[in-house]
Formats: sequence, C-alpha cells, structure tokens
Amino acid sequence: MKRAREEGDAGNGRQAEAVKEEPIAKDDPTVKQEPVANGVQGNTADDDEDDKPLLANYKMSRSSKKGSECPYLDTISRQNLDFDFEKCCSVTLSKNNVYACLVCGKYFQGRGPNTQAYTHALEGGHHMFMKVDNGKVYCLPDMYEVVDRSLADIKYVLNPTFTVEEVAKLDSGVSWARALDGSEYMPGLVGLNNMKNNDYANVVLQALVRVHPLRDFFLRPENYADCNSLLVQRFGEFVRKMWNPRAFKGQVSPHELMQAVMSASGKKFIIDRQSDPVDFLSWMVNTLHNDLTGGKRKRRSVVTDCLQGELEVVTEAGTGKARDSAEPVTDHVPFLMLGLDLPPAPLFKDALEKVIIPQVPIFDILKKFNGEIMHEDIKAGRRRFRITRLPRFLVLHVKRFLRNQFFVEKNPTIVNFPVKNLDLAACIPVPQGKGGSPLPAKYDLVANLVHEGKAGEGVYKVHIHRKVEDIWYEVQDLRVTEVLPQMVALSETYMQVYERKAG
Repeated sequence: MKRAREEGDAGNGRQAEAVKEEPIAKDDPTVKQEPVANGVQGNTADDDEDDKPLLANYKMSRSSKKGSECPYLDTISRQNLDFDFEKCCSVTLSKNNVYACLVCGKYFQGRGPNTQAYTHALEGGHHMFMKVDNGKVYCLPDMYEVVDRSLADIKYVLNPTFTVEEVAKLDSGVSWARALDGSEYMPGLVGLNNMKNNDYANVVLQALVRVHPLRDFFLRPENYADCNSLLVQRFGEFVRKMWNPRAFKGQVSPHELMQAVMSASGKKFIIDRQSDPVDFLSWMVNTLHNDLTGGKRKRRSVVTDCLQGELEVVTEAGTGKARDSAEPVTDHVPFLMLGLDLPPAPLFKDALEKVIIPQVPIFDILKKFNGEIMHEDIKAGRRRFRITRLPRFLVLHVKRFLRNQFFVEKNPTIVNFPVKNLDLAACIPVPQGKGGSPLPAKYDLVANLVHEGKAGEGVYKVHIHRKVEDIWYEVQDLRVTEVLPQMVALSETYMQVYERKAG
C-alpha cells in the first residue's frame, strides 16, 4: 500500500491538511491480517488509518522508545485497569480500533488527531494508551510506541496465556496468588461479579470449569483457533482469566461472556433477568458443542467427550411413538444431563405445627434409570430408561420446581447424597466391559448447585470441591468461603456434577 510520507513540524497544520490520502484497495495484498487476540480480529489497516493524518507532521508516529525514555510511564495506574468489560469506546460505543487509557482505565477509539483517545490525552493529561487487540502501548499525543518490560504484566492480564506444561501442573499442588490490594485468591476459584441478576450464570460457569478436560481445552486458544464462534472465543477468555495467577484483582466479571451469551441466545439469557441454571447449562454446553463442530452435532467435541452418556429408552406398544406398533420401540439416546424426579412433598404438619421437611436418598431417585420402573407421560407414553454408557462427568438435575398454570412451586425435599464414592451399581445396572465385568461406576462430587429461598425468588449458590486441598468452598457471586462437607450434603441441591473415579 503506497503511502505519502512528508517531513514537517508538529505545528505545521496547513501542510498536514494538504497531504492527500490514497484510498485502501479492498484486495490490496499488502494489508496484512494480525492474529486474533481477545476474540477480536485485528488489521494493520486500523493502525495505518490512524497514522495517515500524522505521517506528514510527526516523525515519531512510526517510532518507538524505551520505557526509560518515556516521561509518562510512571503515570500508569494498574488499580484502575479492568479488562473484563466489553471493549468499546466510552464516547462513541464503537468496537473498532479501541485503546485503553492506562491511567484511568477508560476505553477510547483511535489515536490520531480528532479521535477520542487523542482528545482525552490533551484534555485529561493521560498519555499512556494500550491497543486492546494486540497489547501495543503508545504515548499520546506524541505518537510513539513505548516498549518496556514493565508493561508485560498488563499485557498478560489483558490476554493471559498458558503453556502445555503450566496447564498440566494446575492440579498438582496448592497455589495461591496475591492481588494488587494485597488480598490472596485461589486461581481457578475466584468470585464472579453479579452485574444485576446473572447469579444463575455464575454458578453454572463455576461448575463448568471444574470439568478439568474442558478447562484444559479452553486454556489453550490453539485448540479452537479455527472456530469463528464469538461465544467459544469469549468462553476461552473467561476460563483463562479465572485461572490467571497474575491477575490484578481476585475476582472476574463475566461481562464480555454474557454479552456473547445474550447475542447467541437471542436474549433468552440476559444480565437483567434471572433464569434457570439448568436451562442455561443445557443451552451453553449444546451451543459450545455445536459451534466447535461447525454445526455437525454428531461429531465428537471436548464437550461430548466429557459429559455425554447414552440412555436406552423403551416405549411400550400402543403409547407415545409406539402407538401404532404392536411391539415396544427401543431407542438409544445420547444425554448430557439426567433429570431426577422428587417424591411429592407432604402437605401436613407435625404435632408442633411445624412443616415436615422430607428426605430421600439419591439412590432411590436414581432407580428411575434401572430399566424396570415404568414412567408415564401423556405425550411420550409409557417408557422405561436404562443407562447404557456412563459419561466421564455425570450431571444430575433434581427437578425441584413444578410449574402449573398459575404459579411455580418448590419442592423442599432434601436429597441425601455422598460427596465421595457415589456407587451407581448400588441402584442401577451399570454397563459392562468387553470381558463382561462391570465398568467403573463410582463418582466423586465436584460441584453442587443450590437454590435457597422461595420459588421465583431466592439466590443461587454453588459448592466447589478443590481437589488439590480436598476442601469444599461455598461460592456466591464474589464471596468465596470454606464450608464443611457435612453442610454440602444437607443443602437443597438443584444440580450436581460428579467425576468418575479411575478403576
């Protein structure tokens, strides 16, 4: 791309106006594409467009200086930097060619004269700016790039990266990190900001990153570099930020991820309105799988490798899809989550006029999948279920809410479950291996989602097991506290994630 380059003084405004800009051809092979960073496609033409009005009068527009040569390097305020929010200009709301002011933390567009960043540098006296799609730092209005090793921590917070060796060591030892304010946090187990009513999403995201093969996959952007899905890119950024050991603060805001969720779901899941975590998890894992496979749902992905099992569904003759058949119809259906039915809650009170809170062992409600109990449904007919393939990570959904024409009721029944060694062989026939011996069917609980309060109200919490410490934590938005495993077992569980034990 041909450029007009003329030398002149910074004050020679007339000469700058006389410089004629040449249009950029759309098929110009000299316009090179920058690699994708933070899920944003960069283009060197963006920088060139900023530089065009500068080339005539600013010799330093293409120059760079070391940090020791820049008098404004010490004005950077890391406490004000927050790269979790959507990267758009705070004035024009444009997402193109955005720079972050390293002094106040606000986003502005462009860096040439008459741009928002340039104006902010003159009016606010803030001179250090970082381009958010490639991490380059510039001094405005002097227009030179600042190259200094002291900026490496800011670039890492903007776009955390992990090597294969670092990913392999995540679960090998107890690790704590220290934020700028001196507080300690656990990488991978940090609080999530509830921007308004997105606690339903926070608990699901906390549970998903406990599925360590899924976490390891998204910690390495190379694994999904060919995927153009914004949701996949934003989820990868979110996972890397959660596990960032050099973060400036011990919390993460899922704002950019939730913006991608709202767009991909057609505003079915938004920040301003609370939704059902079960619906959100089901949509999230199915959409990630669909985007990773390019819409070919029958292909394998890291989602199906971790969460997918298989059910044998037998529909009795004369009912449901077998209504025109004289024989039962058998289907093999893949699943990512199993729904468990609670027994009806009692309507009577005890002698002390206190409501009785019933309890049920999880093994009793898991018998739904033993292949013998008949389940009746008006539309689906009379069916029996049996698990024919166990997933590596088993997701269970306790159907605690009952919706009718008038309102939503919550079943307060307490489900008794073990946090370790849940043996499915004790309640259902488990699949057998090639030699005829039963396959491993013992599971350990890694995440337990809880709803506290009345139906349509209340809050969502999640209990997380940190394997390297063998300690349970309760996470509610930004609050992370240690909790006894006995308290986990007494909670009103709504959804659980179990990991199958080896052997």
